[in-house]
Amino acid sequence: AQAEEPSSEFSLVEVMKGEPVALNCTALGAHDHFVLEWFLADRSGFRHRLASAERQGSELQGRVHDSRGRSPPYQLDSRGRLVLPEAQVGDEQNYVCVVRVGAASIEATTELRMFAKPEATEVFPNKGILSVVDDSTQEPRAMPVSVATCHSRNGNPAPQITWYRNGQRLRVPMEVNTEGYMTSRTVREASGLQSLTSTLYLRLRKADRDASFHCSVSYHLPAGRRGRLDSPAFHLTLHYPTENVDFWVGSPSTTEGWVREGDSVQLFCRGDGNPSMEYIFFRLQDKQEDVLKTNLEGNLTLEGVQRGQSGTYGCRVEDYDAAEDAVLYKTAELRVAYLDPLELSTGEELSLHLGNSTTVNCSVRGLPTPALRWTKDFVPLGNGPTLSLSSITFDSAGTYVCEASMPTVPLLSRTQSFNLLVQGPPQLSAEETQPQTEGGWREGEEVRLVCSARGYPEPKLSWSQLGGSPAEPALRGQGWVSSSLTLKVTSALSREGVSCEASNAHGKKQHVFHFGSVAPQTAQAGVAVMAVAVSVGLLLLVVAAFYCMRRKARPGCCQRGEKGAP
Repeated sequence: AQAEEPSSEFSLVEVMKGEPVALNCTALGAHDHFVLEWFLADRSGFRHRLASAERQGSELQGRVHDSRGRSPPYQLDSRGRLVLPEAQVGDEQNYVCVVRVGAASIEATTELRMFAKPEATEVFPNKGILSVVDDSTQEPRAMPVSVATCHSRNGNPAPQITWYRNGQRLRVPMEVNTEGYMTSRTVREASGLQSLTSTLYLRLRKADRDASFHCSVSYHLPAGRRGRLDSPAFHLTLHYPTENVDFWVGSPSTTEGWVREGDSVQLFCRGDGNPSMEYIFFRLQDKQEDVLKTNLEGNLTLEGVQRGQSGTYGCRVEDYDAAEDAVLYKTAELRVAYLDPLELSTGEELSLHLGNSTTVNCSVRGLPTPALRWTKDFVPLGNGPTLSLSSITFDSAGTYVCEASMPTVPLLSRTQSFNLLVQGPPQLSAEETQPQTEGGWREGEEVRLVCSARGYPEPKLSWSQLGGSPAEPALRGQGWVSSSLTLKVTSALSREGVSCEASNAHGKKQHVFHFGSVAPQTAQAGVAVMAVAVSVGLLLLVVAAFYCMRRKARPGCCQRGEKGAP
């Protein structure tokens, strides 16, 4: 009998490098007896026999004939599958399984694809100083320069490299042109894995001085998926001429441009060229430049500035590559604010008599023009250099402060003060005390009398009765002193009263406390009568005892029941 032409099937298996894979023979069917063979088909179409198996009944007996030097070798499992431990690059082949059942022959081809994740992406930027292109010069011959080279090693299949600037993909062609392009080269390593190298060329401009570049590698994964590995970001060092210069006064200047006298002031100068050129600091005096310092940092510190240093300061950049029409200098005004000590038209103390009037002037010199205000005990009295006091009272006494400040220059202020003393006779104030009972005062009740006085010189307080306390500052206000006297009310005090007197060099003032009619205390009178009766009884007993002692010579004397007159 003539053998039938074998039928063929095809399948695709994908695996990551290093993972085990088992190839199914899709031609196997439910046969009690068959012969299975696995072949490796090379690119020329020649088949190399790898393994075979034969099934009789329920048992499948097979063996590997040739692993073709593979390590670890091929294996054949109990289900007739060809097992490849640890997938390798060389395993990317077509594997053919042939099943013979009687005279019939069936075969199936399996294509194995192996994927390998590349190593971490490396980028090597150009470390040199790269010149930029000035669009205004229209240099048609200027060609792009090499920016960086990106490497992706040991992947499979070959990955792809994309370049980015500031997170945006750079769509540069592979063809050389004047704006930018990229080159790419793929190398198959001895391991069979593939490495890719890409170099980016760009026509750089000044705007690229702060740009962030990186490259990204996109690689294949099984089932149509893709992975991505980004390189670290890098910046370029560019060389471009200075076009503009900035110059300003730094801290502690104010928003109005003033600095305080005595402060240290920093002057800053910045050109927009690279690399940084020399900065020349100068001061304009009589339209002449007085050079102060030359450095590469662009900073100048003036220690402890004084008012005489106010004026015009400037900075110039020495850049010989700059355009002819570029302005390479700038000036700024330094204004030093100062405030001299305040002067008052009176001394630290001013003494006036009660009822008088006066004016006090506060003189100030400063720049910018200071603002003046007067206060007393932190209470505002008015603005301006003149303080007017009319018909003064004892309440006018105290400390007056003239304060100078500059709203445009914080923390620059001064104060000057004087103390006003008001001369005059005492003012006296007495605290009247009310009786404890509604009917008025009673004999012997205790009362506390208080007198307060003020004046200058400080008045002395005295009482018409002994026992007054020394004068002390009173709680009622500044300048007041008070004294108290505690005593018992009697009828005599009711008739005469108790006086309190305040006196100083300018006069004296008196106040008399009256108690009205004073009622006797009945309970106390009864106690006194009883005490007198007891005293008399005791005296009679003493006399009787003495009489008995004189008559002791007579028997029966002073005994109970004695007859006759003593």
